[in-house]
Amino acid sequence: MPIVALQQSDIHYKFDDFDKKETIVFSNSLGCDISMWDENIEPLKSHFNVLRYDTRGHGKSSINQDKVSIKDLAEDVIELLDHLRLDRVIFCGLSMGGLIGQYLGIHFPDRFSKIIMSNSAAKIGTAEGWNSRIKQVDEFGLSSILKGTAERWFSDNYRSKNPENVNQILEIFASNSLRGYTACCAAVRDADFREDLQQINVPTLIICGTKDSVTTVTDGNFMQNKIPFAKQVSLVAAHLSNKEHPEEFSTYIIHFSEQ
Repeated sequence: MPIVALQQSDIHYKFDDFDKKETIVFSNSLGCDISMWDENIEPLKSHFNVLRYDTRGHGKSSINQDKVSIKDLAEDVIELLDHLRLDRVIFCGLSMGGLIGQYLGIHFPDRFSKIIMSNSAAKIGTAEGWNSRIKQVDEFGLSSILKGTAERWFSDNYRSKNPENVNQILEIFASNSLRGYTACCAAVRDADFREDLQQINVPTLIICGTKDSVTTVTDGNFMQNKIPFAKQVSLVAAHLSNKEHPEEFSTYIIHFSEQ
């Protein structure tokens, strides 16, 4: 899979050209990489070309600084689209990816026909909580928060029935760059779009997980009420709803793209 050198980092991506009219771009959650979307490709490939990329400091994408902003991460997306000569696409981001989607919808609306924000919020967590997590992993490593990560990311039912899937994504989480993880923690910590959502005029789909304790259905309701052209749907899932219900998640995207 290719890596493109952008202004501030090298971004690893995979572009599956299925010879479709529309392309969908997937942006990963904090601590994940492009593999988090693997189960969504099969149901989507008959409708879209699919572009996945590792957010800066994640997977095989580099990071050259200790702190980044959502603005920086969003501009990586625009540079990647320019590199691939993709003019107007559908964007789908989960959690941190949803924050990136909010920035893109506010500042680059002409580049997106639709935006999907999954398991995200206009403001995720508190500064105190994020600072505590950064301190924890700086002192004890990413492996020290694996248990809590599994409990936030997956419902009890999914964890009990799919231990191999859970372990696989936790291995990816633990193998991330510590510098990349903490820099992106700071980006999520500092992002706050609560006063800006009304500027998003791109048709938007908000996907929530009814068992998501990180970004709740209430957070989704707030975004839906603020964004002029927003719809909201829910899955019985925790934070990584696309992993718990890949078929339903993908079906929501397909139906939304046809509206």
